[in-house]
Amino acid sequence: MQSINRLIWGPTPQEKVRKWQTQLKREQRMLDREVHQLDLANNKVKADIKKLAQKGDTKNAKLLAREVVRSNRQKQRMLTSKAQLNSINMQLGHQLAMVKVTGTLQASTEIMKASNSLIKLPQLSSTMREMSAEMMKSGIMTEMLDDTMETLDDADEELEDEAQEEVDKILWQLTDGKLGQVDASKVGDLPQKQAAGPTPEEIERDEEMERAIQGLLSS
Repeated sequence: MQSINRLIWGPTPQEKVRKWQTQLKREQRMLDREVHQLDLANNKVKADIKKLAQKGDTKNAKLLAREVVRSNRQKQRMLTSKAQLNSINMQLGHQLAMVKVTGTLQASTEIMKASNSLIKLPQLSSTMREMSAEMMKSGIMTEMLDDTMETLDDADEELEDEAQEEVDKILWQLTDGKLGQVDASKVGDLPQKQAAGPTPEEIERDEEMERAIQGLLSS
């Protein structure tokens, strides 16, 4: 009977949610691999910068330092995207619990906002566009997404306009002050913003949501 219903009506809300959660976890693992590859490449470039500094090759050292800045920003976007994927996964877990009560999936502005941001990342665009279309049919999302993707040209323009201070800071740190320059008041600052970890309040809220979800699922 269940197979017949699936053929007639399609997957159940629970099956849809579990499928999306599987896709989200797969994309998180993909981002983890890409971040790891970026770190490996970054370490090699930093070593090359030190070698160029020893040779006094300032021009090429600056070019490589720009690559480090670009890589750092790309890594930050990936870490932010991974956190957004996890946020959607948590919201879907809440939806899964509520289906037992309401029988249907509910519209979620949180999922819509996170998806709207994620679809701009080239690595996730295809998956998120497909998933968002399915969520619209299921009633979770009510608006079309902005599918304008971030491009390397945008990153290059931003780098040209705003990143010279970061380039100089990286050169200064990697070459022990031989190349680059840095504001004395900022010595010791990290060359890029690190991914902010969750606050205690966010951790507590997530734990409460997990407990509520598990309670509903087991009832």
